[in-house]
Amino acid sequence: MPTRIILDTDPGADDALAILLMLSSPEIQLEALTTVHGNVTIDKTTRNALALLEFLNAKNIPVAQGCSLPLVKPPHQAQGEVVHGSSGMGRTNLTEPTLKPIETHAVDYLIERFLAEPKELTLFAVGPLTNVALAIRKEPKFAQAVKKLVIMGGAIRSGGNMSPLAEFNISEDPHAAHIVFNSGIPITLIPLDVTYKCLLTSADIERLNKIDSPIARFVRDVTADYMEFYLKYEGFAGCALHDPLTVAAIIAPELLTFESHYVNVDISGGVSTGKTYADFMKVTKKPANIKVALDVKGREFVELFIERMENLAKQ
Repeated sequence: MPTRIILDTDPGADDALAILLMLSSPEIQLEALTTVHGNVTIDKTTRNALALLEFLNAKNIPVAQGCSLPLVKPPHQAQGEVVHGSSGMGRTNLTEPTLKPIETHAVDYLIERFLAEPKELTLFAVGPLTNVALAIRKEPKFAQAVKKLVIMGGAIRSGGNMSPLAEFNISEDPHAAHIVFNSGIPITLIPLDVTYKCLLTSADIERLNKIDSPIARFVRDVTADYMEFYLKYEGFAGCALHDPLTVAAIIAPELLTFESHYVNVDISGGVSTGKTYADFMKVTKKPANIKVALDVKGREFVELFIERMENLAKQ
């Protein structure tokens, strides 16, 4: 039986690639998207989610629009636009969607869906955790109803990509992440420690585009600004598959090396705000709350990603 998933997302180039990978993976049944602020503003993330589903002929998947701002701090969406392009979708030209989001707010939609089928649905969160945190706060039964939560976020032993210490998704709403990490939900965390080992190269894009397909061209165009950013600031002709790697937790967990630790988020307000840290030495004496990926067979995952995109492009 495929894993039934609701995806909380802020598309975003790598979010789009994660959606493509989910829809091309028979191990997964993607049932809904909830959108959140993050890489770009909420109106853009929602538009991108709808346009992408329409492009992929997945109009049956509902989209619920969520929170437009972090819980406490101001947003940093301008940084996301630098990486993902002003629209969030790189250099793609997706047509304006005819689809509309459902009327229910994403927070209420998450509560309704998970309480209707406790422990049956898995939640993936690949953007700031504002929607998830508010669902936890609004409905005390929500945390117990989630079967598993897979999060792309954080930097454990790695440096950050938003500050020297903090990763973007967690940094964008550290107070929400603090709520989620301490909620009691079974959490699997995919941090920068592993996503930066999964590098999609320009050669990979060329290989995929040997297939004359709208899918292949979309992958090329949606990653164009993303790759330009990596080349300019990190000297690498490619990009990290941050959000797509979360999908490996379902379709190829053997590629990841996990450890269970007590993990939390710094919300002190200083230079380390948004830093995700693990208690490796057990000094807090607190029980492990998160299964965190600390290593990955990076090239094997990239090959798996390309193969699934090739299969999708040929359909």
